[in-house]
Amino acid sequence: MQILIKLKNQAIDILDSTGEWFALLPIRLLMAYEFGRAGMTKLNGTNWFANVQDNFPYPFNVIPVEISWFLATWAELLGAAGLVLGLFTRFWALSLIILTIVAISGVHWPDDWNSLAELWKGYSVSNKGFGNFRIPLLFLVMLIPLLFSGAGKLSLDHMLAKKFS
Repeated sequence: MQILIKLKNQAIDILDSTGEWFALLPIRLLMAYEFGRAGMTKLNGTNWFANVQDNFPYPFNVIPVEISWFLATWAELLGAAGLVLGLFTRFWALSLIILTIVAISGVHWPDDWNSLAELWKGYSVSNKGFGNFRIPLLFLVMLIPLLFSGAGKLSLDHMLAKKFS
């Protein structure tokens, strides 16, 4: 029995120390890819924010659509680069959380719903009149650990903190 406890403790020690380096890396890289791709689509596309600006929450609905488009595009592109490098990770996670909340409320939330069952229909990938907030909600949930925990040890944030502490 002692051997099993010792093996378990060794395995936990290895997983804990490895996790400090690698646990958040897949989330960072996936979020960087998704937001970077969205930013590139906006950078190379046409501004469709004018069609949905009235759905944006205050104060985002009073900002001119050209500024909103510019800010969303560059927040996604620079945020993606920051997440890949693990540089200013908490700042970028918070920025992308705000961007995602605005996107959910302005674009992905159902226009009308009368019950939780109707709202739940919007937890989908395709828009069939009920919204499609599944993917942005998953992104929001994946950004929360980055906001609260930072990038992990495999990041420029960690290297800079070590150097300047």
